[in-house]
Amino acid sequence: MPEALKYEKIESDTECGKVLNTLFVNKFRHGYVRVKGAVMPDYFKKFGDRIQQMDIRDDDVFVCSYPKTGTTWTQEMVWCIANDLDYKGAEVFLPERFPFLDHSALFNYEAMYEEQPDFSVPDYVTDSVKYISELNTRRFIKSHLPLGLLPEKLQNFSTRAKIIYVCRNPKDTCVSYYHHCQLLEGYTGDFDTFCKLFNNDMLCFSPFWEHVLEFWAQRNNPDVLFLRYEDMKKDLPSVIRKTAAFLGKSFSEEEVSRLAQHLSFESMKANRAVNYEPVVEINKKYNLIEKDGTFMRSGSVGGWKNMMTPQTIDQFDAWSDAKVKGSGFKLVC
Repeated sequence: MPEALKYEKIESDTECGKVLNTLFVNKFRHGYVRVKGAVMPDYFKKFGDRIQQMDIRDDDVFVCSYPKTGTTWTQEMVWCIANDLDYKGAEVFLPERFPFLDHSALFNYEAMYEEQPDFSVPDYVTDSVKYISELNTRRFIKSHLPLGLLPEKLQNFSTRAKIIYVCRNPKDTCVSYYHHCQLLEGYTGDFDTFCKLFNNDMLCFSPFWEHVLEFWAQRNNPDVLFLRYEDMKKDLPSVIRKTAAFLGKSFSEEEVSRLAQHLSFESMKANRAVNYEPVVEINKKYNLIEKDGTFMRSGSVGGWKNMMTPQTIDQFDAWSDAKVKGSGFKLVC
């Protein structure tokens, strides 16, 4: 049995702490804690130990990532490959067939039920840990948790479960995460303030570089596949073939080409099974978030150049250079 997690409340006695507790709270998120060095919503305390203790099966497949690094894209690719290109099956809403392990730990839906009697979301949202634990088919599981907060059996690689990790340039990640947090997590501050939170490691699931480098250190583990968002944008068919080989699958060039088309940004953005528009609609229905927008926004590489000031770019670059030094990790800008 893993040791019980210990939590430290993040107070408003620092600039970033004050921002978190004023510009990043809402109807379903009331505060933040630090656990094993990671920033998480206060509500994570209800689920953290259950996640650590969760049983892991040898045929489980995890897609792990820091938020907004290509997770949904990778999930759909992995699910289609592992399920022999079952496009009919892929019409099922992605969070149902590829549930988000830490989803329930991010949002206090209990508070919503008290405020909105007709509020209704499926059980893979209200108790994602229970939903995943009770699945009687092969499990495909998404998580944004750092390695140290994943189930203990996954941390110590005591099973043959597979992990596909996807990373992305931190500046593009920051831009995408900013828009995501406005749309779905209730952030009401400006972009420059969000950048300060990001490179001061004061956002949910941060610290960013520790998150990436923990999995990077496992890149030669036969049960871990480390992918880059930029490689997927540059040559998706090659990444499809690489992922297929990792999962013990092989496809013809025609099949790879069709999957690449299915995974194109235009196709994904128009596909309600993966574009999370149903989630955005629920937020609007219950006035959870006031910001308009779409979950899949641009999917570009280098979008940070249009949003970040020269000073912010310099801060990000110096921060990243210091973090990756000695790791063997090569930055892709």
